[in-house]
Amino acid sequence: MEDRVRVVIAEDSVLLREGLTRLLTDRGHDVVAGVGDGEALVKTVNDLAAQGELPDVVVADVRMPPTHTDEGVRAAVKLRKVHPELGVLVLSQYVEEQYATELLAGSSRGVGYLLKDRVAEVREFVDAVVRVAGGGTALDPEVVAQLLGRSRKQDVLAGLTPREREVLGLMAEGRTNSAIARALVVSDGAVEKHVSNIFLKLGLSPSDGDHRRVLAVLTYLNS
Repeated sequence: MEDRVRVVIAEDSVLLREGLTRLLTDRGHDVVAGVGDGEALVKTVNDLAAQGELPDVVVADVRMPPTHTDEGVRAAVKLRKVHPELGVLVLSQYVEEQYATELLAGSSRGVGYLLKDRVAEVREFVDAVVRVAGGGTALDPEVVAQLLGRSRKQDVLAGLTPREREVLGLMAEGRTNSAIARALVVSDGAVEKHVSNIFLKLGLSPSDGDHRRVLAVLTYLNS
């Protein structure tokens, strides 16, 4: 069982909102509110915070009323500025690089971007919610693949070997060294060596602590 987390869901589709609520509550988590637009999301979270009950994580659709463009991610970014300790996991129908990059450009803690198809993989989705609530990251493999494949970023990755790029992509998904080792069918020691090389080549010193995993991805995205 995962650690119990308190969640606010922002999704204008009532069916999907209720479905997400059921998925999380069935796993023992608390959905403290469900809203249908970005304005209501900001107000709800701020009201909860004023009562000393800031949720652990917000799960928000990128596109919500009234224009169905970027209300969800705008609300998420706004909330992160006011409540930096709040985890934010956004859901999108498609990979939208601008929104993914904007979300990741802020604090390196407690952020996630998943495609809605990933919700069907219940265990992975719930794990992502819990990981983001705890200050970790959760990036959809397709989001990572598209962001890392942008031609204008190749200068940043020029110093990385193909295997190091592969490891970086898996790191960005939020996987541990052991999980990366299993995915690549290599030893934990080999993965640790690749990760150390990535940190070195991206200029991330040991003083950056545990967040170097996220900073490695952010250095790439923001270069």
